[in-house]
Order: sequence, then C-alpha cells, then structure tokens
Amino acid sequence: MWPEELKVVILSAPSGSGKTTIARHLLSAELGLEFSVSACSRDKRPRETDGKDYYFLSIEEFKKQIDAGGFIEWEEVYQGHFYGTLRSDIERIHSLGHAILFDVDVKGGINLKRIFGKQALALFIMPPSIQALEQRLKNRGTDSPEKISLRLAKAEYEMTFASGFDVTIVNDQLETALREAEQVVRNFLHGSE
Repeated sequence: MWPEELKVVILSAPSGSGKTTIARHLLSAELGLEFSVSACSRDKRPRETDGKDYYFLSIEEFKKQIDAGGFIEWEEVYQGHFYGTLRSDIERIHSLGHAILFDVDVKGGINLKRIFGKQALALFIMPPSIQALEQRLKNRGTDSPEKISLRLAKAEYEMTFASGFDVTIVNDQLETALREAEQVVRNFLHGSE
C-alpha cells in the first residue's frame, strides 16, 4: 500500500512526558523529517495554529472524513475528542521526499506501527514517574485539577503499552532524552538500525 522507500518515525507518550519537545528537536536536527499534522475535534488552545499544530475539525467534519476514508488511523481519545492521521497529509509529505514524523497518542502510535510495519520506528517517551508527570501537568497550567486526574489515570494505563514500541526513552533529563532520540532516529533513517 505504501511506497517501499517511505520511512516514518512515531513518537508516543502519556500527556506531559515531553513528546512534543522531543518532536520539535528532531525536526530541527536536519534529519529529513517533516511533521505530520494530526486532525482533532477538540477546541484550539491559545497559541495553537490550525494546520500547524493540528487540523481542527468539528465532530461532524471529523466523522465525515472517517466515513470518506480520509484517515489512515483515528481514535476517540476522550469522549467527543477525536484524533487522527489524514491520508492526504502523508501523501503530501511523501511527495516532497521527506520521512514523516508522527506525534500521536499511544493507541495511535500502536496503530501506525501496525500500518507501517518495518517502515516505521516507534518511540515511546516514558516519564520518570507518575509523580513527575503530575508536576509537569500542573506546571503547564492548561488543565483543571479534574482534567489532570483524568490524564494521570490515562497515563498509568498508557504506560502499560510501552512494550509495543521499538524503543522506550525515559525522559528524566531532557538533554539526555533529546540526544538519545536523535541518535536512534538518525540510525533508523540514515544508518544501521
């Protein structure tokens, strides 16, 4: 289904584990990666840009894309909050000759690894502990205490899926995690696995 030369890198982690920071680093490391912008049905947060951070769709628009086969994978992450990977975005990036970087939730990461198989490197970013994750979520200042509790419960569940990924990186010291992620990705894209 996908061209043989297509390579993808999948980053997944519980919310607040540093996945987006690592993704930004990989994109700036001149590895030939381009970010696959996911679609979602949640409200846009301050400082987010449609088409850059996410493609923000209404629930109705999202469901129309599902019905039309517009997603290669999608998930209802929280009730009424859909996330997915648009087929058109993958085709656009591949046509430019770039490898694709996904920054997706854990189930999306497992789905993408299943879809792309050996053409994918799936990285799981692990927080050093649930307590550290709780502090990071509080420091973000974007979620209510109730939402943080939900995210922590979900994180504990998501961490049980780490073994389904090719590589697990514990993000205890950010600089170390960034170097480790870059080396693993560089080897996958340009060298030995």
